[in-house]
Amino acid sequence: MNDSWNRRRFLNRVAAGCVGIAGATATGMLLRDEGRDEPLSEPKTVQVRNFRAHMGDSGEKLVIANGDPSSATRAAIGALGGMERFVQPGESVVIKPNIGWDRTPVQAANTNPLVISALVKLCLDAGAATVIVTDHSCNESRRCFTRSGIWKEASNAGAVVVLPAGHRFRTHDLGGVVLGRMPVLTAAVRADRFINVPVAKHHGMSGFTGAMKNLYGVLGGRRNRLHQRLDDSIADLADFIRPTLTVMDATRVLMRNGPQGGNLGDVKSVNQVIASTDQVAVDAYGCGLIGLKPTDLPYLAFAHERGLGTADLSRIPREEVS
Repeated sequence: MNDSWNRRRFLNRVAAGCVGIAGATATGMLLRDEGRDEPLSEPKTVQVRNFRAHMGDSGEKLVIANGDPSSATRAAIGALGGMERFVQPGESVVIKPNIGWDRTPVQAANTNPLVISALVKLCLDAGAATVIVTDHSCNESRRCFTRSGIWKEASNAGAVVVLPAGHRFRTHDLGGVVLGRMPVLTAAVRADRFINVPVAKHHGMSGFTGAMKNLYGVLGGRRNRLHQRLDDSIADLADFIRPTLTVMDATRVLMRNGPQGGNLGDVKSVNQVIASTDQVAVDAYGCGLIGLKPTDLPYLAFAHERGLGTADLSRIPREEVS
């Protein structure tokens, strides 16, 4: 491995250092408002949310599917063995898109809503009892969920859409190098399965935002302070939440001026959906879509060193489908 990715650099770096209810509207399903009277904190022990538990690594690979958002999503999941490999009958599933911004789908700041609707249908077809779609937006949540198209498409596909609100968070100990006790979106960590669905795009601070950075959407509190040691924070969060499956939307990619964007001149049609059980490998591939190398992103090195996945794409089988 490149010398910049060795353990010494990792240890030195360690030492150095955005619910309401999806209401009774035509586009929202009602979620019973549970949790108001529960304790505001979970136990103080660190409990990694390993949504891959008991799955093993058999058949682990990186799939790049080409086509329109819906067909590419279905092709990618099919190439991984089908949603039945990841979701068992009766299980609850959380799908975590990027719904951070008050932007339309063509602006590529949020996950494409058709990718989300395809995943919701696949989960329900696999027998999921409940599919929840949620995120903690940076802009005002109702506008983000509506303007992104995700609220409508997810609800029409059969999901419960959960908007963030104060009583929907509980404090957890993330046990990280930087991240300690922080509010975490309850719906995101209490399900049986967690599917992370980022959009591939440029980020002004981290360089690239994809799978691992998308996990910031489960956090509450003062998230901006985490940018002071951003790479360590991203690796900490990916260590706390280990998704069942990562599906990256690269149908339209924000090449510059991310993460919020807004200018269609910054957007490129790539028409890909990337899927794997290895979130690190997904980011290592995704960053190349905006012209970066995995070695340009320190958080990939940190995650690789922690055994969260591989940042070396030569070490994971790759399959391209359409």
